[in-house]
Amino acid sequence: MNSGIFLINKDKGISSNQTIQKIKKRLDIKKIGHFGTLDPLAEGLLICGINKGTKLSNKFLNLDKSYFSRIMLGIQTSTDDSEGDIILKKEIQVDENEIIEMIKTFIGESKQKPPFFSALKHKGKPLYKYAREGKFVEKQPRHINVYNISRITVDNPFVSFEISCSKGTYIRSIARDLGNKLNCGGHLVELVRLSQGKFELNDAKKVDDVEMEDLIDIEKLAFN
Repeated sequence: MNSGIFLINKDKGISSNQTIQKIKKRLDIKKIGHFGTLDPLAEGLLICGINKGTKLSNKFLNLDKSYFSRIMLGIQTSTDDSEGDIILKKEIQVDENEIIEMIKTFIGESKQKPPFFSALKHKGKPLYKYAREGKFVEKQPRHINVYNISRITVDNPFVSFEISCSKGTYIRSIARDLGNKLNCGGHLVELVRLSQGKFELNDAKKVDDVEMEDLIDIEKLAFN
């Protein structure tokens, strides 16, 4: 029985679970899981464990990640991304330089409030399920570390950048908090995971293209 990981380039518009179920069915795999949820809105690197490789979850979930993100200022939503209802519209009264300088304030260690619509659990139930019922459970802010923010581009009302960060960092929360700091609201409109630890999107395969020969054997994995 083959065991190891697949590096998958997840498509936008499909959940992480739907992605791995497609792989499981197409390649007739007995056991499969993913290491780090990507929302349906998001795309990019999704690392999947196969058979005994599913037991590596904790090692992968602790790895740092990097993303390309695109934020729309002037509109805040209920989910902090473009899939939610609009709850605030406000004129943007800051210039490009002010926006760039404010983005840079996220670099370093901080406490971040998770979004209400997230896979974090309360009493064994994901927060997004409570939120869909109109019950918004507020979790305590969590410690995160943003190592770097680069390639910042401002094209009002849109702001895009690449960000490298610690586990547990929600880019949707950064979009929300950036909008709040600029006093105009903001939400995430695009997210691409570029890397997770040493594993990169450039080495990933689309669901319909991955084959068993693309499996990285469990014995070849190192986390030093």
